Parts: sequence; structure tokens; C-alpha cells
Amino acid sequence: MEIFVDADACPVKDEVFRVAKRYGFKVFLVSNSSMKIPKDVLAEMVVVKDHFDAADDWIAENIHDNDIAVSADIPLASRCLKNGARVIDPKGRVFTKETIGDALASRELSAYLREMGNNTGGPPPFGKRDRSRFLQHLDGLIQAVLRGK
Repeated sequence: MEIFVDADACPVKDEVFRVAKRYGFKVFLVSNSSMKIPKDVLAEMVVVKDHFDAADDWIAENIHDNDIAVSADIPLASRCLKNGARVIDPKGRVFTKETIGDALASRELSAYLREMGNNTGGPPPFGKRDRSRFLQHLDGLIQAVLRGK
């Protein structure tokens, strides 16, 4: 099992490193620019610069069954699920094959409303509860994979 992080704006990289170290998993940080990786974690920095969605494309092409993707990008989550991976966003929301359709539809509706001039607001600020929920659900995903569920 490997963990793939859509790293450009990911606020939970340190948490991913901590969990990966505990379980001995490799982490791929995929980004448009280089960033610092702790020396005590099995991690690889993947810098992609070809085009706007290059990080998403790299993750979708390299993720496999039972790997875990960390991303708030719903279209990327859908692509990863199609490859048999598990997906969690930085706030701890777990995407599944059963829930991804609703998430994609909500994303499209919000985009349409913004195009029509409606202010849909943004997500609430990232907080301690989000970080805690992420850690709890990431551990739950890992345990499910290890149990074969």
C-alpha cells in the first residue's frame, strides 16, 4: 500500500507523514513545485510541470488497488476510485464508488451557479477538528485495506 498526496495545497502533509511512518508505507507527494520531505519517512517528491492537471494525471496513472489518495479534487478522486484506490480529502471525507456521483454533481452545480453570478461562498476554514477527523478516517481506511475490506 502506498499513499499519494495531491500536495500543492494539502494542509495535512505532516499528518500523512506521521501515519505513513507508523505503518511503514511509502508516500508520493505530487506537486507543481518541490517541497521539503522529512528524512525519517519513506517518501518521494514528484514534481510535474507539463500542464494544469499534471499532478492529477500522474496520480491517476500511478495509483493502484488499495493505495490511498489524499486530495480534495473530486474529479481526481473519481479517477482514483476507478483504479481501485481509496480516497480521502484533507477534512476526512472519504470518497467511495457509492458517494462520488453525488460529490461530482454537487461540484458541477456549484460551478454552474458561480458561472451564473451567484456567490456560492467557499468552504469553511480548515481547523483542528478537520485535522483530527482526517487522522481518524485515514487510520480507518488503512485498517479496512489491511483487513481486506
